[in-house]
This record gives sequence, structure tokens and C-alpha cells, in this order.
Amino acid sequence: QVQLVESGGGLVQAGGSLRLSCAASGRTFSHYVVGWFRQAPGKEREFVACINWSVGLTYYGDSMKDRFSISGDNAKNTLYLQMNSLKPEDTAVYYCAVGRPPYGRWRYTNEYDYWGQGTQVTVSS
Repeated sequence: QVQLVESGGGLVQAGGSLRLSCAASGRTFSHYVVGWFRQAPGKEREFVACINWSVGLTYYGDSMKDRFSISGDNAKNTLYLQMNSLKPEDTAVYYCAVGRPPYGRWRYTNEYDYWGQGTQVTVSS
């Protein structure tokens, strides 16, 4: 069993930055894909980015890479999401997730087994 706890969300003005953290307990990240998703009110959960620890590669959702950066500390079992130049449309609940999605399927929520409770990010205009 894996427990995930996100933190770092909050209210920020447009153009600002936030750094989200996701602390995991129960298992290490080393053989998993760990990622960030977000869900805005009335919308489906959207893939933001993930790290495949097995091969050391990162993947980003459409239009995410230019402002968002995913990183992690395997020794601390902690995942991060640095978000810069935030826009009001980035407002959402941000979730971290752990799973073993097959190659190319890391953007699909049903490929992840464990989810955190989410942290709210609100960007004001």
C-alpha cells in the first residue's frame, strides 16, 4: 500500500509560481511511474507530467512543459511540481499518483493505482 500526501497548493496571482510536493510512504518510487494530474471544476482529470523512475525519463502533458517542471527525490520518496508563470486556467485540484502504466499510457488515470487527496491551486487574474 502506498500513501500519498500533496502539499504546497494555495492562492497565487497570475504570473506567480508555486511548488507542489507529494510525499509517499509505504513503498519507494524506484519501480513506479509517479505523476501529477489536475482537475478543474466540471472538467475531467488531466495529465500534467510524470517520471518513470525505472528509466529516468519524464513526460509532460500537452502545453505543460513550457511552464511546469517535474522532479523528484527518490531517497526522500518525494515528488515535486514546479509551476511558473501561472495562469487563471491553471486553477484546479492537483493530484499525485503512482502506478505502472505501460509505455505511452502514462496520461491515463486508470493506469495509476494510488492517488493522493489533492491540493488546491487557485490562480487569480
